Amino acid sequence: MSEKPGSGPSGFDRRAFIAAAAGSALVPMAARAAAQDANVSAAQDPALPVDVTLRVNGKDKRLRIDARTTVLDALREHLKLTGSKKGCDHGQCGACTVLIDDRRVVSCLTLALAAEGQEITTIEGLATDDHLHPMQQAFVDNDAFQCGYCTPGQIMSAVACVKEGHAGSEADIREYMSGNICRCAAYPNIVAAVKQAAPEIMKG
Repeated sequence: MSEKPGSGPSGFDRRAFIAAAAGSALVPMAARAAAQDANVSAAQDPALPVDVTLRVNGKDKRLRIDARTTVLDALREHLKLTGSKKGCDHGQCGACTVLIDDRRVVSCLTLALAAEGQEITTIEGLATDDHLHPMQQAFVDNDAFQCGYCTPGQIMSAVACVKEGHAGSEADIREYMSGNICRCAAYPNIVAAVKQAAPEIMKG
């Protein structure tokens, strides 16, 4: 009578034993891994609300938001600061431009959590008391808007353009303002407004 491969004279099947032992050893390991994955998933679940403090226009604002909330949605939906506009929602039109630590950013692509601890300045934070910011006044003086939808983003970008030192010529202004689209094509007036406001901004 022939024996099965791997079995001894006593009928002991080494292969079956090893397979069973390996399987029993893997079960607790798999269970632990599954539990760890569950804990990690729970801790990182982006649907769970998180606490964040945003400093907006010089004031701290405490919010409880979805971790995926953008700066733009935090401003518009949670803080009711609707000056920053949602245009393309893909960071291509510039309508949502705000300043974060004096750097212009498209707020529709910037997570609110990433902006914590930094100074966010919106169009609502430019004017002081009853006085328009020089760039706001220049836009009015030069009729640098038509429908006005892109204007808040244009103004915020223009302020940064001047502070970055890119307002020395019309060519520079056009180049460094090219990320802000005006569908009404008020570009010549926008350039004129930036030229007008630049000296006063740099002086201040």
